[in-house]
Amino acid sequence: MSEIKFKFYNSITETTGNTPLIKLQKMTSSRNIGATVLVKAEFLNPTGSIKDRMAVYVLDRAAERGDLKPGGTIVEATSGNTGAAVAMYASANGYKSILTIPDKMSKEKVDMLKALGAEVHVCKTAVPAESPESYYETGKRLHRETKDSYWVGQYFNLDNIEAHYMLTGPEIWKQTKGQIDCLVGGIGTGGTMSGTAKYLKEQNSDVEVVGVDPIGSVYYQFHKDKTMVEPHTYFVEGIGEDMLCPTMDFSVIDRVYQVTDKESFVTGRELARTEGIFGGGSSGAAVHAALKHAATLDDSKIVIVILPDSGMKYISKMYDDEWMKQNGMME
Repeated sequence: MSEIKFKFYNSITETTGNTPLIKLQKMTSSRNIGATVLVKAEFLNPTGSIKDRMAVYVLDRAAERGDLKPGGTIVEATSGNTGAAVAMYASANGYKSILTIPDKMSKEKVDMLKALGAEVHVCKTAVPAESPESYYETGKRLHRETKDSYWVGQYFNLDNIEAHYMLTGPEIWKQTKGQIDCLVGGIGTGGTMSGTAKYLKEQNSDVEVVGVDPIGSVYYQFHKDKTMVEPHTYFVEGIGEDMLCPTMDFSVIDRVYQVTDKESFVTGRELARTEGIFGGGSSGAAVHAALKHAATLDDSKIVIVILPDSGMKYISKMYDDEWMKQNGMME
């Protein structure tokens, strides 16, 4: 066989990371914001979300330790993005995947998991996390019942934090050459913001970290006064939580903004329409909070906003005018 002298990848998983920073132009000027707001386009990862970083890192570590056996099965509870990343990893590396997902998630997400070869179990959303019918508990049960299976456990697996401490944080620091004043991002499992923020604050303790939480989640109030509120369902996917996760490190979060579903979706649609950046609802939520916060900052400040996933996963929801009208998001 002839020697190949050009670069190529041996696996789709090797293409994860190295996502660009893009400056918001129209959305800042229309709001008279002088600070520089840069979005990190994590939707350019292979399955369209930042969860590719975490899944590849966690599963590589599990395989190295021998916890994930050759030809075994990977089991996970997911809101969709981690599931897609797990299914991609499984298909590319000769594993099976079994995924549980709440029924509030978009059809595009469920169909993508199946397309990548996963066995998918759709579970009830409006039940407590400890209910046998929840996607958490269903996932744990399927793990127990499946021989040679590995449970990712993104909500409890501290490798989730480590992935972003080792990868996302250093990448942002290198891209900005240390010129970052504020990091903004949604908090779900908490791994992305906890790991990224920890690294950035170790480089410069003055970096401000702003979390974004949907109304209905427990994080905003817990960060504010350490009390737990009764969670309730909301439409935006992939951020917020109905329980406290060990992967959420509040010590590195300086402030948390609450966002409504309408703010998340309307801002996401504006992002696509005015900047040409096609993000999902959690991206809209992050940008909404980032612009609100940037309006309070000096013109010299640089704000980095993590955009977790692609709008392609929400064509039937936030980008569908009829769905938006039916759910009170549009006139």
